[in-house]
Amino acid sequence: MTFKEILDVMIKKDASDIFIRTGGTLKGRIYSKVETISEKVISEDNVGTIIKEITRESDKEKLRSQRGCEFTYWYKDFWRFRVGVFYQRGTLALVVRKIDLRIPSFEELNLPAELLKKFCGERRGIVFLTGITGSGKSTTIASMIDYINSNFGRHIFTIEEPIEFTFEDKRSVINQREIGTDVWSYKDALKQFALHSPDVIYIGNIRDAETCHAALTIAQTGVLVFSTLHTINAASTVERVVNFFPSHQHNFVLNQLSSLLKGVFSQRLLPRCDKPGLIPAYESMVLSPSVSRLIRENKLWEVPKYIDSGDIYGMGNFQKSLLGLVESGKVSPEVALEYADKKEELIMELRSRGKLQT
Repeated sequence: MTFKEILDVMIKKDASDIFIRTGGTLKGRIYSKVETISEKVISEDNVGTIIKEITRESDKEKLRSQRGCEFTYWYKDFWRFRVGVFYQRGTLALVVRKIDLRIPSFEELNLPAELLKKFCGERRGIVFLTGITGSGKSTTIASMIDYINSNFGRHIFTIEEPIEFTFEDKRSVINQREIGTDVWSYKDALKQFALHSPDVIYIGNIRDAETCHAALTIAQTGVLVFSTLHTINAASTVERVVNFFPSHQHNFVLNQLSSLLKGVFSQRLLPRCDKPGLIPAYESMVLSPSVSRLIRENKLWEVPKYIDSGDIYGMGNFQKSLLGLVESGKVSPEVALEYADKKEELIMELRSRGKLQT
């Protein structure tokens, strides 16, 4: 199969991801489940031809030196894909993710619009969007950037590897830099930020202490920083950030976060039961006075309790979100339990509401 034929199958089947591997059949992720979407076995030559066709020289060099590369690919002017190429068991493989060129609103994404608008309206500080791969973080970030672009006069600066969603200037001006093309590294891009007079910076992913330190420093200068982390819930995110740093710096980082962290929004995508598609369950933490104090005093184990009771600030946990999805008939009880952190508690709650048989 040619790469274009594979993309045509992906689009027809409405797969969010496809997996191409030497000696395997073509598989795709359709509404969170991986399924075979073509029975034809993909040969090593077929994979090699595809990679040769779609990679630039810089991608080929990175693949040789780092044994993996990532880039975006346009198809038919209507479709954009993020492509990851890597070695597994000595042979090449690809994972391709479809990017929706139309940026949906918070309401269309079934996200808490007022809370996310509040984060977008901040003038300084840092907001983390978290979740596992494929949880919808990139789409939520794109929706937030588009909201700022439509409603505020800001200079928005993104640093991504690779660029996924692209934007046109509305009320704001947006510059997007791609690692490996427009700048060599996150480190280089963040060192240069002061030259570009940004109001909002989106850092595609924080993976190490140096990038995290730079993000916090930028937030201190009066810039609003958005970034993503691969953490499973809002409460664990602060701990993850602190653990980027050596133990002797923990108190300093906690003090920074207690004033700079505007919020954490964590999400998971669940299969719907009312119609084909996915819908997010989410957990949100806002820097209320109590949460700020707990972070400063390193009492992170107490944060979930304040998330549970923080409705007045827009906070809420996954348990509450999952219950809401079941009660509205959008997600089945069985699926909700599959994605829950505290299954036994959710079982009891669902039974008490008559949503689960005893």
